Amino acid sequence: MKFTLGWLKDHLDTDASLDDITTALTALGLEVEGVEDRAKDLSAFTVAYVKEAVQHPDADRLRVCQVETKDGMYQVVCGAPNARTGMKAVFAPPGSHVPGTGLDLKKGMIRGQESNGMLVSEREMGLSDEHDGIIELSEDAPVGKPFAEIAGYDDPVIEIAITPNRADCTSVLGIARDLAAAGLGTLKQLAAEPVSGGFQSPINWNVQVDSQACPAVVGRYFRNVQNGPSPKWMQDRLKAIGLRPISALVDITNYVMMDAGRPLHAYDADKVTGDITIRWAKDGESYLALNGKEYSFDEEMIVIGDDHGIDDLAGIMGGERTGCSDETTNMFLEVAIFDPLRTAATGRKLNIISDARYRFERGLDQLSPWWGAELATKLVLDICGGEASELTVHGAEPDWKRTYTLRQGRTKALGGVDVPVAEQKRILETLGFDVANGDQPETWTVTPPPWRGDILGEADLVEEILRVNGFDHVPVTSLPMTETVPPVSLTPSQRRVPTAKRVLASRGMMEAVTFSFMDGRIAGDFGGGQPDLQVSNPIASDLDTMRPTILPTLLTAAAKNAARGFGDLALFEVGPAYADSTPKGQSTIAAGIRVGRTSAKDWTGTSRPVDAYDAKADALAVIEALDGPASNAQASTDAPSWYHPGRSGCLRLGPNAMARFGEIHPAILSKLDLRGPAVGFEVILDKVPMPKAKATQKPLLAVSQFQPVLRDFAFVVDDGVAADQVTRAAVGGDKKLVTQVSVFDVFQGGSLGEGKKSIAVQVTLQPTDKTLTEEDLEAVAAKIVANVQKQTGGVLRG
Repeated sequence: MKFTLGWLKDHLDTDASLDDITTALTALGLEVEGVEDRAKDLSAFTVAYVKEAVQHPDADRLRVCQVETKDGMYQVVCGAPNARTGMKAVFAPPGSHVPGTGLDLKKGMIRGQESNGMLVSEREMGLSDEHDGIIELSEDAPVGKPFAEIAGYDDPVIEIAITPNRADCTSVLGIARDLAAAGLGTLKQLAAEPVSGGFQSPINWNVQVDSQACPAVVGRYFRNVQNGPSPKWMQDRLKAIGLRPISALVDITNYVMMDAGRPLHAYDADKVTGDITIRWAKDGESYLALNGKEYSFDEEMIVIGDDHGIDDLAGIMGGERTGCSDETTNMFLEVAIFDPLRTAATGRKLNIISDARYRFERGLDQLSPWWGAELATKLVLDICGGEASELTVHGAEPDWKRTYTLRQGRTKALGGVDVPVAEQKRILETLGFDVANGDQPETWTVTPPPWRGDILGEADLVEEILRVNGFDHVPVTSLPMTETVPPVSLTPSQRRVPTAKRVLASRGMMEAVTFSFMDGRIAGDFGGGQPDLQVSNPIASDLDTMRPTILPTLLTAAAKNAARGFGDLALFEVGPAYADSTPKGQSTIAAGIRVGRTSAKDWTGTSRPVDAYDAKADALAVIEALDGPASNAQASTDAPSWYHPGRSGCLRLGPNAMARFGEIHPAILSKLDLRGPAVGFEVILDKVPMPKAKATQKPLLAVSQFQPVLRDFAFVVDDGVAADQVTRAAVGGDKKLVTQVSVFDVFQGGSLGEGKKSIAVQVTLQPTDKTLTEEDLEAVAAKIVANVQKQTGGVLRG
């Protein structure tokens, strides 16, 4: 919501400064998102008089101008076709910053002629794209007067964020009411006195929907109006908040909507045939909207039209056919209330976002059809002249009145702030609430005003008092400590996501937060792209499908970084992935990628290209941090197709695949325009078994006082035997003594022959009760060799 300071003071009698007002707005819950003081930004630009403009002696398209300014005469070389003697223009002196070009002006020579400063166009001022010539001002514009004041840019623009429940603050009037309650001034009464009609309206209402869909609608006919440009003050205010002035009749409807929160619609009455009908749409009907687009309806949408057909989507946007133009001489005004839920549902279905819909779907003042018609009538008659009819009304005042009991001590009990009783009453009454003595002592019967549909009970009344009194007055109170050690607030399953993030960050990876949707043309390469995962209203054409896994969004981010010179990356994300559109099809995945070279240097003093083992180590680290069976995980070679075959795998616990890892397929990298090497992993958190309850507490550290013993073995196995099969078999030789087995060499060829390979492992033996003798070591070695031979068919290499 945007408004200007001067606009606000139309409704608030105040001497408060701009800083005081913006501070109070944020304290009231109307967070200030920005303040634009254009007069300050344009302070260097002033009105100037071109005393003489002659042809440049050495350039056909340039003129040498003698310019009279507040600081004396300046010579300016100007290339604008409309620069001429006797005109008033906007002058930018040397040293000023031109916002539209981003340049700082300096004295200079242009084709041999001295030029000091500049006569500027609207585009150079950053006001529009107009650049056909310099700005021309009226002849009576005083020389030296700031341009911001002449153009109406001397009024600061304030922008605030409004929460969905504060429909009353979607207007300047509502914001002024809140500030008055906060003590920053006095609220002025809205000038909406009834205007007597001079004739009966020739257009009436034909309402064919129920009272819930359209409780009330008010209309008024205007004849012999003169439509044209709206007054400068109105245009300045509309332009300041980003609305484009169109014509007086249209601008009045927009102005009343922003000023008082009351959307209106103006019909060119001469284009309307018969009465105006409010009805349910028929399936497949359509109309051409004021935004130039055509929309089709279904039977749950409320439409407005005449004998010729539909020309208005109720509460959202009018139609092109009966819109007002400069030739309009007779106008019919519509002021209605429509069901907020139906308005919101229709807007979402048709993907129409408008200022009217924004207000209708949040709920309007239930009395606004009547005072809104009178407010608009006064503006139309003052600006466009003509004559107004009597009001034509369908429906009646909605049953909006409701009362709540407020106990005067509840503000202290619920909010912890002892607000004086008189101040509580003042706040509520200034906000428009009716406060009367209740049936019991120290109670009030409070009736919310018709514009506060969000107030639904005593707690809401207390919140209003606390909000206006100031949330910073609410004391900070620590929760009582009932136990010396508080219980764990998160369950083990809830701790999995932050745990996975923490361990990956500790491994030197940077967390990324990417969209959960992606390009459908790429999703198919990662097992996705099904029709039920298509996004019906994507925010961009390349974000039209829910992602089947996180890897493609991370790889896309890596490609963008690489294009900007950051080729070596390590990114991770923990988030959702979607196999189908059902709840069971969503899973939480901890995924990561490493691209380029490792950042850490090894003992050789150099980095190296990333490989599949880096990704495997990342995946195992996540599983281990989640208290999963990392040591028992078995590696298989059946990774999905987006991994490089032969350089990837899965980590399984039986048939359950907990993780996937490996090099990314070259075809994928080529499609994403990402230069390798690139490796990735995906740990499906839901597939990692939860630890048993007894295992949630780690056992005490047991340290042996005996020296460990290292023994090396080399086994000759078939070419298809994986290294981890050998290491697992070695551990199984004596689980009590064998604490670690690591592979340090793999050899093929030579005397081993075809189909054979040698796998060399180092076994760590850790005694716990005595020093191992040579006989003990021989016995353990025999068990290891025997178990490896039994499990893998391997024999000791001779």
